[in-house]
Amino acid sequence: MAAEIAMPAINTVTGAVDIGGTTIAVGAIDASGRVLAKRESSTRAHEGFDAAMGRVTAMLESVRGDARAALSGIGIGCTGPIDPRTGAIGDVDFLPGWQGCNPVAHLAAHSGLTVAMENDADAAALGEFQWGAGRGRQSLICLTVGTGIGGGIVLNGALYRGVGGAHPEIGHHVIEESGPQCFCGARGCWESLASGPAIASRVLRDAPADYPHREHLTASLVCELARVGDSTALREIAREGHYLGVGIANLITLYAPEVVVLTGSVMKSADLFLPTIHEVVRRNCGLVPAADVEVLPSALGGDAPLIGAGVVWRHRFERVASPC
Repeated sequence: MAAEIAMPAINTVTGAVDIGGTTIAVGAIDASGRVLAKRESSTRAHEGFDAAMGRVTAMLESVRGDARAALSGIGIGCTGPIDPRTGAIGDVDFLPGWQGCNPVAHLAAHSGLTVAMENDADAAALGEFQWGAGRGRQSLICLTVGTGIGGGIVLNGALYRGVGGAHPEIGHHVIEESGPQCFCGARGCWESLASGPAIASRVLRDAPADYPHREHLTASLVCELARVGDSTALREIAREGHYLGVGIANLITLYAPEVVVLTGSVMKSADLFLPTIHEVVRRNCGLVPAADVEVLPSALGGDAPLIGAGVVWRHRFERVASPC
């Protein structure tokens, strides 16, 4: 069906929708990746899918007016398991009652435009590939490290999909079999060892009972404490850097991408972890040219998820190659 759609002009403006468990962001994105206009709303998933889509439709109309441009199409990045072929949402913990609902069909019917949707980690990978740290490359892995660990893979200019169109669960490959139990069923998967909650959990477990920062401890606070020389936080930064490095080294050995891009709340402090990551990669990637693989923070900043959603539509319908 996509082959029958006339290819739009390259100077089009795309509607972008980023659906998260807490917030829905909507924007108008131009052909160079600039956010021309933006609106946000709390997701309020408990109010139901139709109510949320009503807010999305209104926000799309608002950003279209602000951007003073017709929208060529709509791209969506959505949290959790989704079916990119049909546009249906899977069983997403953050979106209770939304399973089987279809944002693609809903927005296409209400806007008259073509609509495409990807998992939000895949959307982020497409954004970095087209307009971010992967610009000009043909292969990258984009990792999001925050409450969990997710990722998207672009190989030879195309988003990688597994069997049946499945999204690869990068965050759940096993790093240490004796590690903590994860909800995914495995012990010692990458997410259970290197996500933001894992950082805080280890500090609370290992710090002295009188450690003064126990209350409301988060990964972000651990990073702040490390910057001012807190010894407990510095030990955790080294340990987290090791776990991140092992997972990244595994991915480099498997895929040998041109670049690994680091995004997410924990990677706002990527500079703290990168020296250890580079050392672990150097030690563990002897059979691939790991020295030629760049490991970089995101180049898209706080609007990366929304920009990535905009690229979803372009990647599906324009078939835009990465800029040279």
